[in-house]
Amino acid sequence: MSRRFLMALDQGTTGTTCLLFDLDLRVVGRAYQEVRCTFPHPGWVSQAPEELWASSQVAMRGALRHAGVEASEVAALGLTNQRETTILWDRATGRPIHDAVVWQCRRSAEIVREWTGRGLTERIQRSTGLVPDAYFSASKIRWILDQVPGAEERARRGELAFGTVDCWILWNLTGGRVHATEASNAARTMLYDIHARTWDQGLLDEFRIPSALLPRVLPTTAEFGVLETEVLGAGIPILGMAGDQQAALFGQCCFAPGDVKNTYGTGCFLVMNTGGEAVASTNRLLTTIAWDLDGEVQYALEGSIFSAGSAVQWLRDGLGLIRTAAETEELARRLTDNDGVYLVPAFSGLGAPYWDPQARAVLVGMTRDTRPEHLARAALEAAAYQTCGVVEAMTTDSGRQVGGLRVDGGMVANDFLMQFQADLLGVPVLRPAMSESTALGAATLAGLKADLFDRRRLTEIHRIERTFQPALSAQSRETLYAGWKDAVARALSPSPA
Repeated sequence: MSRRFLMALDQGTTGTTCLLFDLDLRVVGRAYQEVRCTFPHPGWVSQAPEELWASSQVAMRGALRHAGVEASEVAALGLTNQRETTILWDRATGRPIHDAVVWQCRRSAEIVREWTGRGLTERIQRSTGLVPDAYFSASKIRWILDQVPGAEERARRGELAFGTVDCWILWNLTGGRVHATEASNAARTMLYDIHARTWDQGLLDEFRIPSALLPRVLPTTAEFGVLETEVLGAGIPILGMAGDQQAALFGQCCFAPGDVKNTYGTGCFLVMNTGGEAVASTNRLLTTIAWDLDGEVQYALEGSIFSAGSAVQWLRDGLGLIRTAAETEELARRLTDNDGVYLVPAFSGLGAPYWDPQARAVLVGMTRDTRPEHLARAALEAAAYQTCGVVEAMTTDSGRQVGGLRVDGGMVANDFLMQFQADLLGVPVLRPAMSESTALGAATLAGLKADLFDRRRLTEIHRIERTFQPALSAQSRETLYAGWKDAVARALSPSPA
Protein backbone atom coordinates (compact mmCIF):
# COMPACT_ATOMS: atom_id res chain seq x y z
CA MET A 1 0.00 0.00 0.00
CA SER A 2 1.18 3.53 -0.67
CA ARG A 3 1.76 5.71 2.36
CA ARG A 4 -0.82 8.47 1.90
CA PHE A 5 -1.43 9.73 5.43
CA LEU A 6 0.22 11.51 8.34
CA MET A 7 -0.45 10.71 11.99
CA ALA A 8 -0.29 13.30 14.77
CA LEU A 9 -0.23 12.12 18.38
CA ASP A 10 -1.02 14.93 20.83
CA GLN A 11 -0.53 13.87 24.46
CA GLY A 12 -2.06 16.64 26.59
CA THR A 13 -2.75 17.22 30.26
CA THR A 14 -6.41 16.18 30.20
CA GLY A 15 -6.34 13.72 27.32
CA THR A 16 -4.59 12.25 24.31
CA THR A 17 -5.74 13.06 20.79
CA CYS A 18 -4.70 11.32 17.60
CA LEU A 19 -5.51 12.82 14.20
CA LEU A 20 -4.93 11.31 10.78
CA PHE A 21 -4.39 13.73 7.90
CA ASP A 22 -4.27 13.19 4.18
CA LEU A 23 -1.50 14.90 2.26
CA ASP A 24 -3.66 18.01 1.74
CA LEU A 25 -3.80 18.21 5.55
CA ARG A 26 -7.49 17.37 5.77
CA VAL A 27 -8.51 15.37 8.85
CA VAL A 28 -9.67 11.89 7.85
CA GLY A 29 -9.64 10.21 11.26
CA ARG A 30 -9.59 11.19 14.89
CA ALA A 31 -9.82 9.69 18.36
CA TYR A 32 -9.54 11.01 21.90
CA GLN A 33 -8.83 9.29 25.19
CA GLU A 34 -9.18 11.13 28.49
CA VAL A 35 -6.41 10.90 31.10
CA ARG A 36 -6.69 11.60 34.80
CA CYS A 37 -4.87 14.00 37.05
CA THR A 38 -4.68 13.34 40.78
CA PHE A 39 -4.16 15.93 43.49
CA PRO A 40 -2.41 14.28 46.47
CA HIS A 41 -2.07 17.57 48.38
CA PRO A 42 -3.08 21.18 47.78
CA GLY A 43 -1.00 22.52 44.88
CA TRP A 44 0.21 19.04 43.85
CA VAL A 45 -0.71 17.53 40.47
CA SER A 46 0.24 13.98 39.44
CA GLN A 47 -0.43 11.59 36.59
CA ALA A 48 0.29 7.90 36.03
CA PRO A 49 2.93 7.61 33.26
CA GLU A 50 1.51 4.21 32.29
CA GLU A 51 -1.87 5.84 31.64
CA LEU A 52 -0.29 8.45 29.37
CA TRP A 53 1.18 5.63 27.26
CA ALA A 54 -1.98 3.51 27.36
CA SER A 55 -4.12 6.45 26.27
CA SER A 56 -1.74 7.06 23.36
CA GLN A 57 -2.20 3.51 22.11
CA VAL A 58 -5.99 3.74 22.41
CA ALA A 59 -6.06 7.05 20.54
CA MET A 60 -3.81 5.85 17.70
CA ARG A 61 -5.84 2.69 17.16
CA GLY A 62 -9.09 4.63 17.35
CA ALA A 63 -7.99 7.18 14.74
CA LEU A 64 -7.01 4.40 12.32
CA ARG A 65 -10.38 2.68 12.81
CA HIS A 66 -12.27 5.95 12.34
CA ALA A 67 -10.44 6.61 9.07
CA GLY A 68 -10.59 3.02 7.84
CA VAL A 69 -6.83 3.20 7.33
CA GLU A 70 -4.10 0.64 7.98
CA ALA A 71 -0.92 1.64 9.80
CA SER A 72 1.04 0.57 6.72
CA GLU A 73 -0.58 3.49 4.84
CA VAL A 74 0.86 6.11 7.26
CA ALA A 75 3.95 7.85 5.91
CA ALA A 76 5.12 9.44 9.17
CA LEU A 77 4.16 10.13 12.76
CA GLY A 78 4.54 13.48 14.53
CA LEU A 79 4.40 13.69 18.32
CA THR A 80 3.48 16.70 20.46
CA ASN A 81 2.98 16.90 24.18
CA GLN A 82 2.24 18.71 27.41
CA ARG A 83 5.56 20.29 28.35
CA GLU A 84 7.64 20.28 31.57
CA THR A 85 5.82 17.27 33.09
CA THR A 86 8.54 15.06 34.57
CA ILE A 87 8.94 11.27 34.56
CA LEU A 88 11.80 9.08 35.83
CA TRP A 89 11.92 5.39 34.97
CA ASP A 90 14.07 2.28 35.20
CA ARG A 91 16.03 1.76 32.00
CA ALA A 92 16.04 -2.04 32.36
CA THR A 93 12.33 -2.56 33.04
CA GLY A 94 10.82 0.62 31.56
CA ARG A 95 8.80 1.07 34.75
CA PRO A 96 8.43 4.55 36.29
CA ILE A 97 9.87 4.97 39.78
CA HIS A 98 7.26 7.59 40.71
CA ASP A 99 4.12 9.19 39.34
CA ALA A 100 4.64 11.92 36.77
CA VAL A 101 4.96 15.37 38.36
CA VAL A 102 2.76 17.55 36.14
CA TRP A 103 3.74 20.98 34.82
CA GLN A 104 1.09 22.67 37.00
CA CYS A 105 2.43 21.08 40.20
CA ARG A 106 3.89 23.37 42.87
CA ARG A 107 5.38 20.71 45.20
CA SER A 108 8.97 21.64 44.32
CA ALA A 109 8.56 25.39 44.91
CA GLU A 110 10.71 25.27 48.05
CA ILE A 111 13.56 23.73 46.05
CA VAL A 112 13.43 26.64 43.60
CA ARG A 113 13.42 29.12 46.51
CA GLU A 114 16.58 27.49 47.81
CA TRP A 115 18.24 27.80 44.40
CA THR A 116 17.28 31.45 43.95
CA GLY A 117 18.39 32.08 47.56
CA ARG A 118 21.84 30.94 46.49
CA GLY A 119 21.89 33.66 43.83
CA LEU A 120 21.30 31.41 40.80
CA THR A 121 18.50 33.45 39.19
CA GLU A 122 20.64 35.37 36.72
CA ARG A 123 22.70 32.27 35.89
CA ILE A 124 19.52 30.29 35.12
CA GLN A 125 18.02 33.03 32.97
CA ARG A 126 21.20 33.65 31.03
CA SER A 127 21.59 30.01 30.04
CA THR A 128 18.04 28.67 29.78
CA GLY A 129 16.02 31.81 29.01
CA LEU A 130 13.60 30.86 31.81
CA VAL A 131 12.40 32.51 34.98
CA PRO A 132 13.29 30.16 37.89
CA ASP A 133 10.04 28.43 38.83
CA ALA A 134 8.62 25.07 39.89
CA TYR A 135 6.75 25.09 36.57
CA PHE A 136 9.84 23.70 34.83
CA SER A 137 11.32 20.21 35.02
CA ALA A 138 14.57 20.72 36.95
CA SER A 139 13.11 21.08 40.46
CA LYS A 140 10.64 18.27 39.76
CA ILE A 141 13.57 15.94 38.97
CA ARG A 142 15.32 17.00 42.16
CA TRP A 143 12.13 16.41 44.18
CA ILE A 144 11.73 12.84 42.86
CA LEU A 145 15.40 12.06 43.51
CA ASP A 146 14.95 13.31 47.08
CA GLN A 147 11.76 11.34 47.70
CA VAL A 148 12.52 7.91 46.22
CA PRO A 149 15.05 5.98 48.33
CA GLY A 150 18.24 5.24 46.44
CA ALA A 151 17.13 7.11 43.33
CA GLU A 152 20.05 9.53 43.17
CA GLU A 153 22.65 6.77 43.42
CA ARG A 154 20.83 4.69 40.81
CA ALA A 155 20.69 7.76 38.57
CA ARG A 156 24.44 8.28 38.92
CA ARG A 157 25.02 4.65 37.95
CA GLY A 158 23.00 5.19 34.78
CA GLU A 159 20.16 2.89 35.81
CA LEU A 160 17.43 5.54 35.56
CA ALA A 161 16.16 7.73 32.72
CA PHE A 162 14.52 11.13 32.83
CA GLY A 163 12.13 12.44 30.24
CA THR A 164 9.42 14.94 29.60
CA VAL A 165 6.27 13.39 28.13
CA ASP A 166 7.58 13.41 24.55
CA CYS A 167 10.61 11.43 25.65
CA TRP A 168 8.53 8.93 27.66
CA ILE A 169 6.09 8.32 24.80
CA LEU A 170 8.95 7.99 22.29
CA TRP A 171 10.66 5.42 24.54
CA ASN A 172 7.48 3.35 24.52
CA LEU A 173 6.69 3.88 20.83
CA THR A 174 10.12 2.42 20.00
CA GLY A 175 10.02 -0.41 22.53
CA GLY A 176 12.63 1.22 24.76
CA ARG A 177 15.21 1.54 22.00
CA VAL A 178 15.29 5.36 21.86
CA HIS A 179 15.89 7.71 24.80
CA ALA A 180 15.73 11.13 23.16
CA THR A 181 13.96 14.45 23.30
CA GLU A 182 14.09 17.45 20.96
CA ALA A 183 15.10 21.07 21.27
CA SER A 184 11.78 22.75 22.10
CA ASN A 185 11.09 20.34 24.96
CA ALA A 186 14.66 20.35 26.25
CA ALA A 187 14.40 24.15 26.44
CA ARG A 188 11.61 23.80 29.05
CA THR A 189 13.57 21.75 31.56
CA MET A 190 15.62 24.64 33.08
CA LEU A 191 18.69 22.47 32.37
CA TYR A 192 19.33 23.25 28.70
CA ASP A 193 21.57 26.02 27.40
CA ILE A 194 19.44 27.40 24.56
CA HIS A 195 22.41 29.28 23.06
CA ALA A 196 25.02 26.49 23.05
CA ARG A 197 22.16 23.97 22.53
CA THR A 198 23.51 21.47 25.01
CA TRP A 199 22.75 20.36 28.56
CA ASP A 200 24.27 22.87 30.99
CA GLN A 201 26.70 20.89 33.13
CA GLY A 202 27.18 23.82 35.51
CA LEU A 203 23.46 23.93 36.32
CA LEU A 204 23.34 20.14 36.63
CA ASP A 205 26.11 20.38 39.22
CA GLU A 206 24.36 23.21 41.09
CA PHE A 207 21.11 21.22 41.19
CA ARG A 208 22.83 17.88 41.91
CA ILE A 209 21.14 16.21 38.94
CA PRO A 210 23.22 13.40 37.39
CA SER A 211 23.82 13.89 33.67
CA ALA A 212 23.42 10.13 33.16
CA LEU A 213 19.66 10.65 33.54
CA LEU A 214 19.33 12.86 30.50
CA PRO A 215 18.19 11.99 26.97
CA ARG A 216 19.88 12.91 23.72
CA VAL A 217 18.59 16.16 22.26
CA LEU A 218 17.70 15.93 18.57
CA PRO A 219 16.34 18.54 16.15
CA THR A 220 12.57 19.04 16.03
CA THR A 221 12.54 17.26 12.67
CA ALA A 222 14.69 14.15 12.85
CA GLU A 223 14.66 10.39 12.44
CA PHE A 224 13.58 9.64 16.01
CA GLY A 225 13.00 5.95 15.41
CA VAL A 226 10.33 3.62 14.09
CA LEU A 227 7.10 2.66 15.83
CA GLU A 228 7.21 -0.92 17.12
CA THR A 229 5.24 -3.14 14.73
CA GLU A 230 3.37 -4.74 17.65
CA VAL A 231 1.72 -1.43 18.59
CA LEU A 232 -0.36 -0.86 15.43
CA GLY A 233 0.58 -3.75 13.13
CA ALA A 234 3.18 -1.88 11.06
CA GLY A 235 6.22 0.26 11.62
CA ILE A 236 5.79 4.03 11.12
CA PRO A 237 8.76 6.42 10.97
CA ILE A 238 8.66 9.01 13.78
CA LEU A 239 9.94 12.16 12.09
CA GLY A 240 8.72 15.16 14.09
CA MET A 241 8.41 16.10 17.78
CA ALA A 242 7.68 19.40 19.50
CA GLY A 243 6.22 20.76 22.71
CA ASP A 244 2.55 21.64 22.35
CA GLN A 245 2.89 25.42 22.17
CA GLN A 246 5.74 25.30 19.68
CA ALA A 247 3.78 22.79 17.60
CA ALA A 248 0.80 25.17 17.62
CA LEU A 249 3.07 28.04 16.52
CA PHE A 250 4.21 25.91 13.59
CA GLY A 251 0.69 24.71 12.83
CA GLN A 252 -0.44 28.35 12.61
CA CYS A 253 2.31 28.98 10.00
CA CYS A 254 4.04 31.53 12.25
CA PHE A 255 7.26 31.12 10.30
CA ALA A 256 8.43 34.76 10.23
CA PRO A 257 9.93 36.86 13.05
CA GLY A 258 7.14 38.84 14.69
CA ASP A 259 4.39 36.29 13.98
CA VAL A 260 2.34 35.68 17.13
CA LYS A 261 -0.19 33.05 18.17
CA ASN A 262 -2.20 32.60 21.35
CA THR A 263 -3.71 29.33 22.52
CA TYR A 264 -6.80 29.73 24.71
CA GLY A 265 -7.31 26.66 26.86
CA THR A 266 -7.18 26.02 30.59
CA GLY A 267 -4.57 28.77 30.49
CA CYS A 268 -3.28 30.94 27.64
CA PHE A 269 0.07 30.53 25.94
CA LEU A 270 1.17 33.46 23.83
CA VAL A 271 4.22 32.82 21.64
CA MET A 272 6.10 35.16 19.27
CA ASN A 273 8.58 33.91 16.70
CA THR A 274 11.79 35.97 17.06
CA GLY A 275 13.71 34.24 14.28
CA GLY A 276 17.37 33.41 14.77
CA GLU A 277 17.69 35.81 17.71
CA ALA A 278 17.15 34.63 21.28
CA VAL A 279 15.62 37.86 22.61
CA ALA A 280 16.38 38.36 26.31
CA SER A 281 13.26 39.55 28.12
CA THR A 282 13.31 42.48 30.52
CA ASN A 283 9.61 41.91 31.30
CA ARG A 284 9.75 38.41 32.80
CA LEU A 285 8.75 36.61 29.63
CA LEU A 286 10.41 33.36 28.68
CA THR A 287 13.02 33.10 25.94
CA THR A 288 12.83 29.66 24.41
CA ILE A 289 13.47 27.59 21.28
CA ALA A 290 10.60 27.54 18.80
CA TRP A 291 12.04 24.70 16.71
CA ASP A 292 15.20 23.27 15.22
CA LEU A 293 14.62 22.19 11.63
CA ASP A 294 17.74 20.16 10.90
CA GLY A 295 20.02 22.84 12.35
CA GLU A 296 17.96 25.89 11.38
CA VAL A 297 17.02 27.16 14.84
CA GLN A 298 14.32 29.73 15.49
CA TYR A 299 13.67 31.21 18.91
CA ALA A 300 10.54 32.56 20.55
CA LEU A 301 9.29 34.74 23.37
CA GLU A 302 6.53 33.16 25.44
CA GLY A 303 4.10 34.39 28.04
CA SER A 304 2.28 31.73 30.07
CA ILE A 305 -1.10 32.71 31.54
CA PHE A 306 -2.17 30.22 34.18
CA SER A 307 -5.94 30.73 34.15
CA ALA A 308 -8.25 31.42 31.20
CA GLY A 309 -10.70 28.59 30.49
CA SER A 310 -10.33 27.50 34.10
CA ALA A 311 -12.18 30.69 35.11
CA VAL A 312 -15.14 29.52 33.02
CA GLN A 313 -14.85 26.06 34.62
CA TRP A 314 -15.06 27.78 38.01
CA LEU A 315 -18.34 29.45 37.01
CA ARG A 316 -19.67 26.04 36.02
CA ASP A 317 -18.24 23.67 38.62
CA GLY A 318 -17.53 25.98 41.54
CA LEU A 319 -20.49 28.37 41.43
CA GLY A 320 -23.02 26.43 39.34
CA LEU A 321 -23.88 29.56 37.33
CA ILE A 322 -23.68 27.83 33.95
CA ARG A 323 -24.08 24.30 32.66
CA THR A 324 -21.79 24.61 29.63
CA ALA A 325 -18.94 26.92 28.70
CA ALA A 326 -20.84 27.97 25.57
CA GLU A 327 -23.49 29.70 27.72
CA THR A 328 -21.02 32.42 28.69
CA GLU A 329 -21.25 34.06 25.26
CA GLU A 330 -25.02 34.54 25.42
CA LEU A 331 -24.80 35.81 29.02
CA ALA A 332 -22.01 38.27 28.19
CA ARG A 333 -23.95 39.69 25.23
CA ARG A 334 -26.88 40.63 27.46
CA LEU A 335 -24.77 43.51 28.81
CA THR A 336 -23.76 46.61 26.90
CA ASP A 337 -20.54 46.89 28.97
CA ASN A 338 -18.89 45.31 32.01
CA ASP A 339 -20.30 47.88 34.50
CA GLY A 340 -16.84 48.05 36.09
CA VAL A 341 -16.81 44.37 37.15
CA TYR A 342 -13.44 42.63 36.72
CA LEU A 343 -12.35 39.10 37.62
CA VAL A 344 -8.63 38.46 38.09
CA PRO A 345 -8.54 34.62 37.99
CA ALA A 346 -5.36 34.11 40.03
CA PHE A 347 -6.60 30.75 41.33
CA SER A 348 -3.05 29.37 41.27
CA GLY A 349 -1.13 32.65 41.24
CA LEU A 350 -0.37 34.81 38.22
CA GLY A 351 1.96 33.87 35.40
CA ALA A 352 3.56 36.21 32.87
CA PRO A 353 4.51 38.95 33.20
CA TYR A 354 3.97 38.94 37.00
CA TRP A 355 5.19 35.47 38.06
CA ASP A 356 3.49 35.90 41.43
CA PRO A 357 2.63 32.45 42.86
CA GLN A 358 1.12 34.08 45.97
CA ALA A 359 -1.39 36.24 44.04
CA ARG A 360 -5.01 35.39 44.76
CA ALA A 361 -8.14 35.71 42.64
CA VAL A 362 -10.24 38.83 43.15
CA LEU A 363 -13.62 40.00 41.89
CA VAL A 364 -13.71 43.80 41.72
CA GLY A 365 -16.49 46.32 41.19
CA MET A 366 -19.57 44.42 42.36
CA THR A 367 -22.76 46.20 43.42
CA ARG A 368 -26.23 44.97 44.35
CA ASP A 369 -27.00 44.97 40.63
CA THR A 370 -24.22 42.49 39.82
CA ARG A 371 -25.70 39.40 38.14
CA PRO A 372 -24.46 36.13 36.64
CA GLU A 373 -24.10 37.98 33.33
CA HIS A 374 -21.41 40.18 34.86
CA LEU A 375 -19.43 37.21 36.15
CA ALA A 376 -19.64 35.42 32.80
CA ARG A 377 -18.48 38.54 30.97
CA ALA A 378 -15.70 39.17 33.49
CA ALA A 379 -14.41 35.60 33.13
CA LEU A 380 -14.20 35.91 29.35
CA GLU A 381 -12.74 39.40 29.41
CA ALA A 382 -10.03 38.25 31.86
CA ALA A 383 -8.48 36.05 29.17
CA ALA A 384 -8.31 39.03 26.81
CA TYR A 385 -6.90 41.44 29.41
CA GLN A 386 -4.20 39.00 30.44
CA THR A 387 -3.29 38.45 26.79
CA CYS A 388 -2.93 42.22 26.31
CA GLY A 389 -0.49 42.37 29.21
CA VAL A 390 1.71 39.74 27.60
CA VAL A 391 1.49 41.38 24.16
CA GLU A 392 2.64 44.68 25.71
CA ALA A 393 5.63 42.94 27.26
CA MET A 394 6.48 41.17 23.99
CA THR A 395 6.31 44.40 22.02
CA THR A 396 8.70 46.06 24.45
CA ASP A 397 11.13 43.12 24.54
CA SER A 398 11.20 42.40 20.81
CA GLY A 399 10.86 45.90 19.44
CA ARG A 400 8.23 44.50 17.04
CA GLN A 401 4.62 45.64 16.77
CA VAL A 402 2.02 42.89 16.63
CA GLY A 403 0.12 43.27 13.35
CA GLY A 404 -2.36 40.50 14.04
CA LEU A 405 -2.96 37.69 16.51
CA ARG A 406 -3.48 34.10 15.34
CA VAL A 407 -5.58 32.12 17.78
CA ASP A 408 -6.44 28.52 18.59
CA GLY A 409 -7.71 26.39 21.47
CA GLY A 410 -11.13 25.58 22.86
CA MET A 411 -12.11 29.13 23.84
CA VAL A 412 -11.72 30.58 20.34
CA ALA A 413 -15.18 29.28 19.40
CA ASN A 414 -16.52 32.12 21.58
CA ASP A 415 -17.13 34.99 19.18
CA PHE A 416 -17.67 37.49 22.00
CA LEU A 417 -14.21 36.77 23.41
CA MET A 418 -12.52 36.93 20.02
CA GLN A 419 -14.13 40.29 19.18
CA PHE A 420 -13.29 41.69 22.61
CA GLN A 421 -9.69 40.53 22.15
CA ALA A 422 -9.45 42.36 18.81
CA ASP A 423 -11.00 45.47 20.37
CA LEU A 424 -8.54 45.51 23.28
CA LEU A 425 -5.44 44.88 21.19
CA GLY A 426 -6.50 47.17 18.37
CA VAL A 427 -5.34 44.57 15.80
CA PRO A 428 -7.12 41.82 13.84
CA VAL A 429 -7.62 38.44 15.50
CA LEU A 430 -7.36 35.56 13.01
CA ARG A 431 -9.18 32.30 13.73
CA PRO A 432 -8.08 29.39 11.52
CA ALA A 433 -10.37 26.90 9.83
CA MET A 434 -8.38 24.14 11.54
CA SER A 435 -8.65 24.84 15.27
CA GLU A 436 -6.45 21.92 16.37
CA SER A 437 -3.22 23.72 15.54
CA THR A 438 -1.11 21.64 17.93
CA ALA A 439 -1.80 18.32 16.20
CA LEU A 440 -1.56 20.01 12.80
CA GLY A 441 1.88 21.32 13.72
CA ALA A 442 3.07 17.87 14.75
CA ALA A 443 1.81 16.35 11.51
CA THR A 444 3.36 19.03 9.32
CA LEU A 445 6.73 18.77 11.06
CA ALA A 446 6.76 15.04 10.32
CA GLY A 447 5.60 15.69 6.75
CA LEU A 448 8.40 18.17 6.17
CA LYS A 449 11.01 15.64 7.27
CA ALA A 450 9.39 13.06 4.99
CA ASP A 451 9.72 15.54 2.07
CA LEU A 452 5.98 15.43 1.43
CA PHE A 453 5.71 19.24 1.21
CA ASP A 454 7.58 22.42 2.10
CA ARG A 455 6.70 25.47 4.21
CA ARG A 456 5.45 27.39 1.18
CA ARG A 457 2.91 24.66 0.53
CA LEU A 458 1.83 24.75 4.18
CA THR A 459 1.20 28.49 3.93
CA GLU A 460 -0.93 27.91 0.83
CA ILE A 461 -3.03 25.26 2.57
CA HIS A 462 -3.48 27.27 5.80
CA ARG A 463 -6.92 28.91 5.83
CA ILE A 464 -8.40 31.59 8.09
CA GLU A 465 -12.06 30.89 8.95
CA ARG A 466 -12.81 34.36 10.33
CA THR A 467 -10.99 37.62 11.01
CA PHE A 468 -12.23 39.77 13.90
CA GLN A 469 -11.51 43.46 13.24
CA PRO A 470 -11.12 45.92 16.13
CA ALA A 471 -14.12 48.23 16.59
CA LEU A 472 -13.44 49.97 19.91
CA SER A 473 -12.20 53.54 20.27
CA ALA A 474 -8.74 54.09 21.71
CA GLN A 475 -10.21 56.02 24.65
CA SER A 476 -12.64 53.21 25.55
CA ARG A 477 -9.81 50.70 25.28
CA GLU A 478 -7.61 52.68 27.63
CA THR A 479 -10.42 53.14 30.17
CA LEU A 480 -11.22 49.43 30.27
CA TYR A 481 -7.56 48.45 30.53
CA ALA A 482 -6.92 50.94 33.35
CA GLY A 483 -9.73 49.29 35.32
CA TRP A 484 -8.12 45.91 34.75
CA LYS A 485 -4.70 47.09 35.94
CA ASP A 486 -6.30 48.41 39.11
CA ALA A 487 -7.92 45.02 39.70
CA VAL A 488 -4.60 43.21 39.16
CA ALA A 489 -2.90 45.47 41.71
CA ARG A 490 -5.42 44.22 44.29
CA ALA A 491 -4.68 40.59 43.44
CA LEU A 492 -0.88 40.75 43.69
CA SER A 493 0.83 39.63 46.86
CA PRO A 494 2.74 42.27 48.86
CA SER A 495 6.08 40.92 47.62
CA PRO A 496 5.70 38.98 44.34
CA ALA A 497 8.27 36.21 43.94
